[in-house]
Amino acid sequence: MGPGATEGAGDGSGDLMGGPSGPSSALPVLREFLRLGIIGFGGPSAHLALFRRRFVHELGWLSEQTFLDLLGTANLLPGPTSTEVALAIGQTRAGWRGLLAAGFGFIGPAAITVLVLAIGYERFGSQPAVGWLLYGIQPVVVAIVALAVAGMAPVALKGLFTWAIAGVVVAALLLGVDPLLLIVGGGVAGLAWRGVRRGASGLGGAMAAAVVNIGRGVPGPVSPSGLRAFVLAVATGTIGLPSLFVLFLKIGLLSFGSGYVLVAFLHADLVQGLGLLTDRQLLDAVAVGQVTPGPVYTAATFIGYLLAGVPGAVVATVAIFLPAFVGVALVHPFVPRLRASPVAAALLDGVNAASLGLMAAVTVQLARATVVDALTLVLVVGAFAALLRWPRAAVPLMVVGGVVGLGAHAVPFG
Repeated sequence: MGPGATEGAGDGSGDLMGGPSGPSSALPVLREFLRLGIIGFGGPSAHLALFRRRFVHELGWLSEQTFLDLLGTANLLPGPTSTEVALAIGQTRAGWRGLLAAGFGFIGPAAITVLVLAIGYERFGSQPAVGWLLYGIQPVVVAIVALAVAGMAPVALKGLFTWAIAGVVVAALLLGVDPLLLIVGGGVAGLAWRGVRRGASGLGGAMAAAVVNIGRGVPGPVSPSGLRAFVLAVATGTIGLPSLFVLFLKIGLLSFGSGYVLVAFLHADLVQGLGLLTDRQLLDAVAVGQVTPGPVYTAATFIGYLLAGVPGAVVATVAIFLPAFVGVALVHPFVPRLRASPVAAALLDGVNAASLGLMAAVTVQLARATVVDALTLVLVVGAFAALLRWPRAAVPLMVVGGVVGLGAHAVPFG
């Protein structure tokens, strides 16, 4: 234990609900997560390592088992896992005030930093030097997302049937099927497969038929994608704040498995559906979310600003993180029971397989837009290989990519 261990001693802080004396003050929670929100570079794995070291080993706020229980619960909820663990730690330490303090502390610094970068991007993004800088960074971002897909596969794809779900989702998304339908279809398919394996042919057959019907959805004027585009688009060709809120709230509710799943929904809604973003702008948003501290989900802050200024940045940020706050506050006490339920497990297996398929398909789409010459191909392959060897080197590799991009401007390549 470090010197901070005394702070957590004697007040029951190691207990899941703050000990018999009740929840502690939220101010230490705010202070700790503000610090972690400022230094929390490196993505979810790095965040979780920081949380474990600080709150288990240095402060003694949690036991090792409690930390693992919080992590297991977060993995069953939609939204950014490391953010949900932060919220759960705040809740166990200081009740609902601690949950809010942890969320503000961990998300706030990242969101403010991303907003500042978005303002600079809007004003200076058209400069040639900025274009070449992003030319080198974007292939590294593609490699980061591809590695996330590869890393999730052994966990999300537990058998031939889940592999099949992911494969169907990849093909369907590339053909233009709505991502929301694919997520729902994945969950239904997981339930159907459980029914088939248990011999409940009637139930399994009915659910399988439902999956087939869901898979037939295609974009068009009356499809979910077309209807959403109609609702979101306003007469000026921009997006209104209420529609922006609904869009990012949906993404927060449906992003299972990894923060990068949000890229699939953003691509379908804002790049393909409404044409309000380009592939390169989406990659730039993900890049900014990756190089700044805190959760990758703050890419929503960047996109919200591009679409609707500072109010859009605020609305998008609140909307995408709101499901995590509500989920941790309300569902967290009951999730251990859900985890033990075979039906819930089958549903989540299907949803996770579909989420992975979405990520894989969008990686292909973004790679098509990014790999435009031999140098960008080398950057993608090289960054992927480097990340296999040094998984936490994402930010340094993006810096290297940016330098290479600027160098390509000075010495044209290909």
